[in-house]
Order: sequence, then structure tokens, then C-alpha cells
Amino acid sequence: MENFDTKAKELRLLNLRVWKGGELKLAKDYDGEMRRNQYSASKSFTSVAVGIAQKEGLLSLDEKLVDAFKEDVPAEPGENLQKATVRDLLTMGLGQSKGFLMGEQRPFLQEDWVKYSLSLPFEYAPGEKFVYNNVGPYLAGVLVQRRAGCDLVSYLTPRLFKPMGIQRPTWETDPQGFTFGAGGLFLCVSELLKFGRLLLQNGQWEGRSLVPSDYLAEAAKKQIENGEQGYGYLFWRGERDSYRADGKYGQYAIVFPEVDAVICTNAECTDQRKLLDFIMEMQPELLKGNI
Repeated sequence: MENFDTKAKELRLLNLRVWKGGELKLAKDYDGEMRRNQYSASKSFTSVAVGIAQKEGLLSLDEKLVDAFKEDVPAEPGENLQKATVRDLLTMGLGQSKGFLMGEQRPFLQEDWVKYSLSLPFEYAPGEKFVYNNVGPYLAGVLVQRRAGCDLVSYLTPRLFKPMGIQRPTWETDPQGFTFGAGGLFLCVSELLKFGRLLLQNGQWEGRSLVPSDYLAEAAKKQIENGEQGYGYLFWRGERDSYRADGKYGQYAIVFPEVDAVICTNAECTDQRKLLDFIMEMQPELLKGNI
């Protein structure tokens, strides 16, 4: 469809994949398919790592942060930090008043990002206010790494990437070598689609359970009000009962459980909301595969 292609190119859509009913319905590449930075879509992989780690008994969502990070919290943590749990790392309701560890901040921070993150003010009670912030997913990823004794890529490779046929990826690290669970995972769109299919299949892949289905059910639910359709455990809720991994410039894995479908994009769109709105508007046609 010429009009679709024209609009897609205007929005700097690079790669598109549509999966429905167990088959690839549509594949379009306006640029070569290659591994690209998935930005904050990486957060959803960290969420899955937390779910797996919980199943393995490495951590609990109910753990207090002052216990999980007892060597890193300030000597006299404030009341709000004392209340915060591992679950609060996943909902953007951690209690800090603005985003920290964001892209333009990271090159200029002190070396110990864990202590830095926990030394920042916790101005709200946990869950009181949605504030988009890289601190939560970063600390969640660090906790998995510390408990597992390896980086997130090494943790997820035998448990997620290898079973799905994804070669070991590159993932941004902090100055101490911890995988940065809030962003910086490099995948191509077909690999992102595999992740979307895994979510659609409730954590099942070729007859094997890779991610606990009960955890994914909670992760995909609205856990906090965000002025839109809600936010889960490092997943955005969306229209048509969808939920998605969502990265800057339009890196999307949008899951539509009600119609058994996934739409994935890689893009360089400076107004990613326009791209998301376009994809949602065109969803019925995309799922038919006749664009």
C-alpha cells in the first residue's frame, strides 16, 4: 500500500514485523535489518529476568530495598525508602520525583550508580506517583545479577536467548560492569518479535516454559495509574487491551492477546507517539497482512 509506505518512511520506520495466529503475516524493511539499540524496550527484558529469578528463588518482589541493598543505602534511609520493595522497582512508582540515570546523565555520573541511585531523595511514598525513571529497572537488574553471580546477558542467555535462537546480544553496562537493565540492549526486529511471541504465548516456547506465566500475567496488568492505560512491571498498557515493550524512537513489541497477535517495529522516529498512533490506527490492516 503506497500510502502506508509513504507515511512509514516519513516517520522513519525502519523495520516492521507482524505476527498473528501462529504465523508471520507481514515483514517490511525500509532499511537493512540489523541489531539496533532497543533503548527502553530493554526494560521489559529486565522485567522477565526478575520473573525468572523469582521463580528460581533468587529474590522476592516483597523484599524491602533496605534489605536487598543494605550495603548501598544511606546510613539513615528516609521513611519512603524504608517502605520501598523490589516490586516498586518495576512500576515507575519508586518514589523519586523525576527521572535519573537517563541517557544524557549517565556519562557524567560517579562510578557507583547503585549507591548514587539510593542516595537520591525519595519524595513520595512507594506507588503514590508514576514517574518515568531509569533507577528502578537498573536496580532490579543489578539485584538479579548480584543474586545470580553473573551479568544479565549471561543470566538470560541459557534461560531465554538461546532457547529462542537468539545469539548472545550486546547490552550496555555501568562503570562497574553491571548490565544496565533500563536500556542499551541491542537486537534486530526479528529477535524482538521472538520476545513478543514469547509474551503472547504466556512464557511458553516450543513446549518449554521459559518465563513463569503467573508473573507475566501480573507484569502485563495495570499496576499503577499513569494518565494513560496504565503501567505494569516495566510494560506499558495500551489500546485494545494491548501491552508493550517500548523504546525511544519507536522500538516496539506490542502484544495483542485478544486477537493473538504481535506487532514489532524498529525506528528512528523523533516523535514516537506519532508512530505508535499510526501503528495502532493501522492495526486492523496490518493484522490482515495486506499493507
